[in-house]
Amino acid sequence: MSELSRLRWLCRRGMKELDVLLTTYLEQRYQAATSEDQHHFKSLLEWSDPDLYALLLGREQAPDLALETFAQQLRE
Repeated sequence: MSELSRLRWLCRRGMKELDVLLTTYLEQRYQAATSEDQHHFKSLLEWSDPDLYALLLGREQAPDLALETFAQQLRE
C-alpha cells in the first residue's frame, strides 16, 4: 500500500466533516506541502475525532505553536 493510499484510509473518520476536510487537504495540498507540514498532517491523523474536531474548529489549541499554525492553515 502506498503512503498516499494509507493516508487516504486514515482520513476516513467517524465524522463526515473531518473526512471532507482531511481528504481535501490530502488531495489538493499534501504533495506540495513542506516536509514539516506533511509531518504535522500525519500527526493530526493520530488524534481522536473529538479532539481533532475541537482543534479544527478553534475550540482547542494544539500543544505547540508549529502544530497550531498548521491547524490554522487547515481551517482556512
